Amino acid sequence: MLRTKMCNEVRKTDVGNQERLSGWVDTIRDHGGVVFIDLRDESGVTQVVLHDDKMLEGVNRETVISVTGKIRERGEDMLNPKLETGEVELFAEKLEILGPSRNQLPFEIRESRETREDLRLKYRYLDLRNPEMHDNIIFRAKLIKFLRAKMEEQGFMEIQTPILTASSPEGARDYLVPSRKHKGRFYARRRRSSSSSS
Repeated sequence: MLRTKMCNEVRKTDVGNQERLSGWVDTIRDHGGVVFIDLRDESGVTQVVLHDDKMLEGVNRETVISVTGKIRERGEDMLNPKLETGEVELFAEKLEILGPSRNQLPFEIRESRETREDLRLKYRYLDLRNPEMHDNIIFRAKLIKFLRAKMEEQGFMEIQTPILTASSPEGARDYLVPSRKHKGRFYARRRRSSSSSS
């Protein structure tokens, strides 16, 4: 199990509980002996507190980590009203790197929309972490799910048929299909799934 809760689910009612959170390292703030990490997943952000610098080895921004520890209430001067989890923090006892990240990112995640398009496409997996892009993806998935459900209520059936089209480097796998009409020629059949996952 990679988590016991999503980052944005942690509340004051969880104080004292042992929890495991997983996500991307959004920011790292070193306050001399105490390190604060803002841990982000698709639901939101939770502050993680580290008292052992060794736990930070190999951890950079956008590194995917899993952190286990107890939920504590923040002090009065440490509250963050901008976060839904701003009253609590996770005191890290164990940190595991699930996916390493380079120390130098090609662009700032939150500013990816101002980055050159070719760079955004090259690092699409980073661009999609931009909160605005992420919200658009979720909205699109919910809209398609809603429309699909309404169509099914009306008795429509969704089917998938093979599509013959020009090959493009979008990441889908191409299969060569011999042409019956033009001997010695082939079509590139792209295999892709039209179903969405959440």
